[in-house]
Amino acid sequence: MTQMGRSEQLRGRHRPRIVVAPDKFRGSLSAPEAAHALARGLESGAREVEVVTLPIADGGEGTVDAAASCGYDVVAREVRGPTGLGVRARYAVRGTTAIVELAQSSGLNLLAADERAPLSASTYGFGELIGHAIDGGASTVVLGLGGSATTDGGTGMLIAMGARLTDAGDVPLGGGGGDLLEVARADFSELRRRVAGITFILASDVTNPLLGVRGSAAVFGPQKGAAEDDVSLLDRALERFADVVGTDGGPDLRHAAGAGAAGGVGFAALSVLHARQSSGATAVLDLVQFDEAARHADLVVTGEGRLDVQSLAGKAPVEVARRATGSGTATVVVAGEILLEPQQLRSAGFSRWFSLLDREPDLEQSMARAAELLAGVGAEIANDLDELTVRLGHGGLEGYGA
Repeated sequence: MTQMGRSEQLRGRHRPRIVVAPDKFRGSLSAPEAAHALARGLESGAREVEVVTLPIADGGEGTVDAAASCGYDVVAREVRGPTGLGVRARYAVRGTTAIVELAQSSGLNLLAADERAPLSASTYGFGELIGHAIDGGASTVVLGLGGSATTDGGTGMLIAMGARLTDAGDVPLGGGGGDLLEVARADFSELRRRVAGITFILASDVTNPLLGVRGSAAVFGPQKGAAEDDVSLLDRALERFADVVGTDGGPDLRHAAGAGAAGGVGFAALSVLHARQSSGATAVLDLVQFDEAARHADLVVTGEGRLDVQSLAGKAPVEVARRATGSGTATVVVAGEILLEPQQLRSAGFSRWFSLLDREPDLEQSMARAAELLAGVGAEIANDLDELTVRLGHGGLEGYGA
């Protein structure tokens, strides 16, 4: 259907259909909370609309919430957190597909700034969740990577799933990136028995390799508390682990795009679990059946906390716009802050854009009032729906709403 055809259909139909598919507004609202606020505003507008909420994510925080919003069951387990303390973590399951989000068990969000442990933080709890999903009957496991507190190369995950890593004296290593300087042997036989027949999908938008100046330790280590000397140590430790994995006959994927995701979990997933890669946003949008929802919508509204050049590298709202445009549906984006030029926004597929900072210039207040401001934007969209779709039918909105 052409966009003009959609405009004519919209004007003639009693209840226009709007799909609301935002990612989280970090520090303010989860994706479901942002979707609810926008929907509340849309439904309060002058024109009656049908609103379908479809919270999304890019493989990191919020991936389980996105799955739950479209019918996946949520399973909660007590597992080992990044520093060894117990945490309550969740994963999502439907049929034989499980979605396991690393941030639930091994996320930086679980630690206060003074609790970060760059050399010893472990992904063991992530492996516990994966193992529980497999034991429960999952044959396809989506690994949502992002927001990790760890730089352990995924070894904690592997140990929890049955791997045995030892030093030169055959003493088992307990996990943590710093320990990997001592790794001499890896036995994956029990792990491979356990995961035989399991399909793993690595959902991440990180393209960094495992090692070097663009590697996991150098790029992401400092935000996890790593000082300059720690970064150097972790990079050498990860290199040592990659060498040991290579002696086991596995593929040497230390240079592969995405190997550096989540402190090297990408490397472990690719090399040992033989995971296949997918963009995090792509995987999540497929799981929530976004294409089907967009195909039957008159308008899509998406958003996230901050739109900048990193967003253009496949973040969830940009993937939403790409898919919606492909099905002939216009996309409006709402962000806490927009750091892109109008031409960049149009090229990304957005027909109209709203910044919460344009409505509340004080950043702290804007974040605190995010739900209220999103509801206000939703009402603006609803009130202007006819004009919006007519304008879109004539090829877009030149600077409109910027």
